Parts: sequence; C-alpha cells; structure tokens
Amino acid sequence: MAAFTAKDVQALREKTNVGMMDCKKALVEADGDVEKAIDILREKGLATAAKKAGRIAAEGVIGLYSNGAASALVELNCETDFVGNNPEFKALANQIAKTVVEVKPADLDALLATTISEGTISVADSIQELFLKIRENLKLRRFALVEGTAVSYIHGGGSVGVLVNFETNAADNDEFVAMGKNIAMQVAAMNPEYLSKEDISADELAKMKSITIDSSLNKPESLPKPILRKLFDKAVNEKLWSDEDIAAYEEQKNNNFLFNFLSKEAVATLAELAVAGKEEYVNDKIFAGAVEGRIKKQIKEICLLDQAFVRSDLFDGTVGGYVADVAKKLGAEIKVTGFTRLAKGEGIEKKADDFAAEVASMI
Repeated sequence: MAAFTAKDVQALREKTNVGMMDCKKALVEADGDVEKAIDILREKGLATAAKKAGRIAAEGVIGLYSNGAASALVELNCETDFVGNNPEFKALANQIAKTVVEVKPADLDALLATTISEGTISVADSIQELFLKIRENLKLRRFALVEGTAVSYIHGGGSVGVLVNFETNAADNDEFVAMGKNIAMQVAAMNPEYLSKEDISADELAKMKSITIDSSLNKPESLPKPILRKLFDKAVNEKLWSDEDIAAYEEQKNNNFLFNFLSKEAVATLAELAVAGKEEYVNDKIFAGAVEGRIKKQIKEICLLDQAFVRSDLFDGTVGGYVADVAKKLGAEIKVTGFTRLAKGEGIEKKADDFAAEVASMI
C-alpha cells in the first residue's frame, strides 16, 4: 500500500469538501492516488457535497444547550425549511451546542475540528454524515457561548434563539426563571440592539443625533411652527413656489392639513430651505428639544431595559421596571447583564427562484 500523509488527506478534503475519515478511507482504497481517491468518493456519492456547497443555505435552525453553568446557541443552516424541520437536523444542532458548552472553542474553525459531544468524529464530519442522508448544502454558520446564569428561549421551533444573562442570588427560583423567559421572549419579538443607553458609545449617539437632525429637516411638516413659518415666508416672498402652490397656501394656511394642499415640489422646496438653514435651526431651542425627544424615543425602542414591556398584563412599564418589580417581590438581587439573539438566515441574501424561467430554460 502506497504511503500518504495527513497533508494528503487535508488536500483531498479541500478538493472534495468530504469529511476527513472518508478522505482517509478513500486514499487507503486508492493506494494513495489522489485522483483515484476522488473518483472513489464520487462513486460513493460523497463528493457531491462539493457541488452543492455553493448553493445558498439560508434556512435552518438555532440549536440550544445549557447546563446551568454555561449556555450556547448555534446556527446550523440548510437550503430548505423542510430539512430545517427535520428532527435529526435539529438534534445535530443541539448536539453541536452541547459541544460548545463542553469544549468552549475559540472560534468556528476550532469548533468544526472538535470531536462532537457524545460522538467519535469531529463536528465537521458529523455535518458531512448528515449531508449524505439529506443531500442539501449544510453549513455551521456561527455560535454564541455564555457562562454564568442565563435564561433561554427558542421561538418558532428554532427560527430564533435567545439567551439573557443575569447576575442574581435567585437563579433557582421558579418566579425568576419565568421572568427571565418573559424577557427572552421580549428580545425575540422586539430585537433590541443594546441592553441600555449606557451601552451606546458617544460616537453612536452623535451619529444618531446627526441622522435625526437631517431626517427632521427633510420632513418639513414635522418641524416646529416658528421654523416652518420662516420657511413658508421665504418660499412665498421669494416666489420659490409655483403660483398654484402660493395660492393654495394663502387659502389654506390656517388649515391643520395644509400639506395636503401643497404639491410634492412645494414640499421638496421647503425641505431644501430647511437643510440650507441647518446651522441656524440646530441652535433653535424648540428644534433642539424636538430632536432630543426623538432621540429619547429611539433609545426606548432599541435598548432592552428601556423598551415597553410587551406583557403589559403582567407589568405595565419598561423591561427594567419589570425586573426591579420581580426582584422586590422576591426580595432578591436581579440584574440583567446582557443578551444574545440569533435568528436563522439573518443577513443571508436568499435566492429568489423564478419557477417560470426555470421551466422555460428546461424546454
């Protein structure tokens, strides 16, 4: 039998996208001949994985495992929701999540090379073995590991997975767990970007303010009346509007629905005037106050603890208020320290299939 090295096995794996053990067996059978080994893998149907690897895998499932001391979420992708709902596929995702908790890999490559929990082969080879059964492109996309007290929630059979981290002395209390589950459901539904305002950097706040100012100036109907009056006077006095718009303004200027009587061109002109006078209006106290109000509203929408708690039947107020209320009732210390939310296919551009075009091309 011809000798071959681990590098040969790795090279064959890179060419075929087949698991390491199958590559090794093929090289043994081919007496070390790489090209013959590729033919053997093709004959066995293993090398078809390489052909399918380029196909978009935007469906899938979020796997979960927690042992109390640590918790993990993993995103395992496939091509169709049919496979995504396959019990064996879901079980593999959860098994990989368990591997993450047990091994705590540094990155995705380290995880793929690790022996899977309760198994004898690597995570990568376990995915390859499942591919041989279902014949769809499978991809382990990402994972998240959280150590310490965390409450989890899986939505829609695995479409979204959430972990919420806590510092508490009531981790074993059923009411605490129920509260944690409710907050995890809030994260799944409302998809906050930050835990609290303190987690937003000064640069991000400055950018938010700049965008809010520009969007306000470009929407003149939302501007404070004193500023709007200046814009109207300029547009009319300098005849920047058409005669029809000037006439409509003179007739309807006391109407609360004035903008319904102005043309799109007239409104666009007001926006241009507002943007041109940005330096003046930014220093206007009324305008500055309106901008601050909008920013506060945005913060309440994107920061978890500042969001309105969706289960108003349990508590009417913010998420932070709900946590404080439960802590007070339990006489415990409870602090939310972070959260993780993974949604399957998030950020992956799905291919739009044109069935009619496909049939036409076949004809």
